[in-house]
Amino acid sequence: MNSFKIIVAGCGGMSNTWLDYAAQREDAEIVGLVDVHLEAAKKMAEQRNLMVPTFSDLSQAIEETKANLVFDVTIPAAHKQIVTTALKAGCHVFGEKPMAESLEDAQAVLEVADQTGNKYAVMQNRRYLKQIRAFHDLLSSDTIGTIGSLHADFFIGAHFGGFRDLMDHPLILDMAIHTFDQARFISGANPVSVYCHEYNPPGSWYKGNASAICIFEMSDGSVFSYNGSWCAEGMNTSWEADWRVTGSKGTACWDGNSNPTYEVIDSNQQSSFINPMKKGIVECDWNGQEGHWGCLDEMFASLKEDRLAETDCHDNIESMKMVFGAIESAKTKQKIMF
Repeated sequence: MNSFKIIVAGCGGMSNTWLDYAAQREDAEIVGLVDVHLEAAKKMAEQRNLMVPTFSDLSQAIEETKANLVFDVTIPAAHKQIVTTALKAGCHVFGEKPMAESLEDAQAVLEVADQTGNKYAVMQNRRYLKQIRAFHDLLSSDTIGTIGSLHADFFIGAHFGGFRDLMDHPLILDMAIHTFDQARFISGANPVSVYCHEYNPPGSWYKGNASAICIFEMSDGSVFSYNGSWCAEGMNTSWEADWRVTGSKGTACWDGNSNPTYEVIDSNQQSSFINPMKKGIVECDWNGQEGHWGCLDEMFASLKEDRLAETDCHDNIESMKMVFGAIESAKTKQKIMF
């Protein structure tokens, strides 16, 4: 695909990031804006000085503009309808997470992508940071040996207000998807099972459970543990979590902000009760764009090269399994197998 005629579906605040990105590409053109509230689409067109038609119906927009790509930046409840409509109309789709509000709906979207042959990639912007790319490369290099366990601590006192305060599973459903996807990215493994305990500690301003402990068994035999809270006042971790990964030769850590570090057994010294170790700091030499723009670079490259994107729906469904499996485990108080 050499040029992109793009419709933006959803005209809330998040759409500005996607519009900013498209504006700097010479091979991309915004050809229409869609929102269930037509006035929102018209307002966005005015604010961005976009001389394009506005619609409240995506099918009509695609037909009239001859678009070949849809940016889905609608609310999660609309993702299934928007994505399947676009795919069936012959468009590729790049969309915000999550794929859908349930695993069943996400799997239904995946089936439509398979049936149509059109591509659907999901925004996982936290894969596109120089430190996590370096962390991934470190763990792939055998420096610390075979991975046995991954541990992520996430503690943030986030006072959003609005819909998150009323959600049943605010941490798992709205935030943990990032950390779960990061675990898959840095390990290269997919989930096999999960046991999750959700709770809402004293002082929480959330209606639903804002804290959780999850244990995932992974396809490579490793174990991933997640310990998180969105109502932790003080001593907050980074938004990227605080990571420790243990291997057969040593341990690697990343605090989400600094360069990753590691300690491995020093084979030049005599072994002892506590083995002598040598330390290292990982250089972060990845030079791609970070965040949303880095993920969008990969999405566009995948279409130009006629391949699946790193965050294609066939990959992202595994992260969705972790989210909804954890929720099901918390509800049933049982271990869930995938």
